[in-house]
Parts: sequence; C-alpha cells; structure tokens
Amino acid sequence: MDSQATGRPGADDDVDVQQKVDTSVPHSARIWNYWLGGKDNFAVDREAGDQYRQVFPGVVDVARASRQFLVRSIMFLAAEAGVRQFLDVGTGLPTANNTHEVAQGIAPDARIVYVDSDPLVLVHARALLVGTPEGRTAYIDGDLHDPAAVIAEAGRTLDFQQPIGLILSGVMGHVPDYETARSITRQLLASLPSGSYLSLNDGTSLISAEMQQAQDDYNDTGATPYTLRSPDEIAGFFDGLELVEPGVVPCPRWRPDDGVDTPADIDAFGGVGRKN
Repeated sequence: MDSQATGRPGADDDVDVQQKVDTSVPHSARIWNYWLGGKDNFAVDREAGDQYRQVFPGVVDVARASRQFLVRSIMFLAAEAGVRQFLDVGTGLPTANNTHEVAQGIAPDARIVYVDSDPLVLVHARALLVGTPEGRTAYIDGDLHDPAAVIAEAGRTLDFQQPIGLILSGVMGHVPDYETARSITRQLLASLPSGSYLSLNDGTSLISAEMQQAQDDYNDTGATPYTLRSPDEIAGFFDGLELVEPGVVPCPRWRPDDGVDTPADIDAFGGVGRKN
C-alpha cells in the first residue's frame, strides 16, 4: 500500500502511534467495529456500545444497514457508473468488504484513497488496506474539517481530471453544525470533475425515538459527539447533484439486496448523487 500522507509514520513507528490511542473514553469507530463483530476495540468501547444497545437495541441493525449500503453503492459506482477512483473520507476501522475490496473486486485497476485522523485506524490501515497489483490503495492521515488538505494529498494518487466516487459513510454527524457540514461536503465536491459521484449515509431518529436518547447518552460520555439528522437534512448534502434512483431513503431500501435481512425502515438514510 502507498504511504502517502504528511507526517505519516513508517512501519517501525506503530508503537508510538498506538500510544496516542486514548482508551479512557469510547470512540465511535471502535464502537462501530464492536457492533459489526470486529475485535479492534477496548473495554470502554464495548461498555459504551452495550449501554447504547440497552437503550436502543436496533443500533446493530443500523450499523449493518449502513455498511451494506456502502457496499451496494460502491458496487453501483464501479459496475454501472464505471467509476475507477474512490475517495473514502472518515473510513473508520477496516472490517469486511472495505471500499477497495468491493471496488477492485469489480475493477482491479481502481484507485482508492482512505482518509481518517484516528491513530488506531492508521495502524490497521497499513496492515489491512492492501489493494490489487493493477490498482492503487493509499491512506491519508487527514482531517475531515480540512477538505483542502485532503484534496491536495489525495491528488498524489487520484487523477482529478477523471470521475471520482466520494464516500462519506456515517461521518458527517461528527460535524455538529449543519451548515458547516454542508460546506465541507461542497468543498470536497467542488474539486471533483463532472461525472463524479457522492455516496453518503448518516443516522437519523425518524423511526425510533430511542435512537435519539441513546445518542444523547453517548454524547454525554465525553466521547466525540455525533449529531443525528433528519432525512431532509441528509438530502440537503446532495443539493446540486443528480440523485440516483431511488433517491435518499432508508439504507436497506436503496437498491436492496434480496439476501439482506435488516429491517426495511431503519434510522440510517443514504443516497448517491452525480455531479453534472
């Protein structure tokens, strides 16, 4: 895998990076990993995840639905839309069916850039995010709040003259102010050429009031807060884009897979839009 990031440590620095991991407060990426059945989490994350699930048992279905939407949207972009480049911002901890695995499984020459600022994600990215010989897979130790720096670093791997699939999966809720979140999305999209796409999904509290209560309790733990948004607000991220059918809908309803067993109506909404 390419090592392309400002200040990105080498393989010998893993211990130093791991020492920067704060295990005193829960972390959303590690809790998400726990809900999805992963092992890259700590006791504080499992405790927070269990407390969340006690208030809102359906959160595991939300996590799975979000991941399944991500996979289906990438399959659409690679197989039907012909996209060969992907920028996955706020990728989180690697699990099964990561962006490069799905995209390069369809198009081995696909190029993928992952972006995250979590030091634990950085450690696992070096070990796990290895792409095909035909394509390229890189990782940027970057911040969602600095889209200009993300684009500048991504340009070392991606050709910004060709369409790019921008992936924002369950990450914009970490930007509490809605207009700031929209501005970040617009800045990222502004650098992409015509024919590029946005795949975005985020959590809501439309279906179950317990989701909001569980999220409020989690935000009170001292962890980085996450803001649940309305479906209309999630749709607002696609302003100026041509929405792919069926639009912004509960994740299981977006081009559903018959093999998916999550409920059809769930507090995770997503969509895919094309930049003309």
